[in-house]
Amino acid sequence: MRIELSVSAIRSDMVRRLQELSGQDPMACYQCGRCSAGCPAAAFMDQLPNQIVRLIQLGLVRDALDSDTIWYCAACQTCTARCPKGVDLPRLMEGLREIALGEMGDQVQVSEISARDLAEFPQQAFIAGFRKYTT
Repeated sequence: MRIELSVSAIRSDMVRRLQELSGQDPMACYQCGRCSAGCPAAAFMDQLPNQIVRLIQLGLVRDALDSDTIWYCAACQTCTARCPKGVDLPRLMEGLREIALGEMGDQVQVSEISARDLAEFPQQAFIAGFRKYTT
């Protein structure tokens, strides 16, 4: 696969939208890999967190949206605590999820999930909900 790197790709509307949604500058990341090294969910991801950031840096937001990684991020803040540049990666992941849901719509109808199953689900949605309203 050959990637054509261009200024228009790096500054695309999708990259700008992600920056607006997340409040983060993905270009601040210099790919040290500390986020991926400390991520407790990395074993379940198809791409490591720093690889998702690299896709965004290259203007390949569509490829990042196609990754399962954005759905496995637990917003635990381990990556943010380890990042020497202060990039809040869970906010980027949340922004990617918002874009994906806006384009694809809801894939799961919450009303169709049993109360027993809901009780077993991780509290990621609860935590992510609070993060949206904090700065």
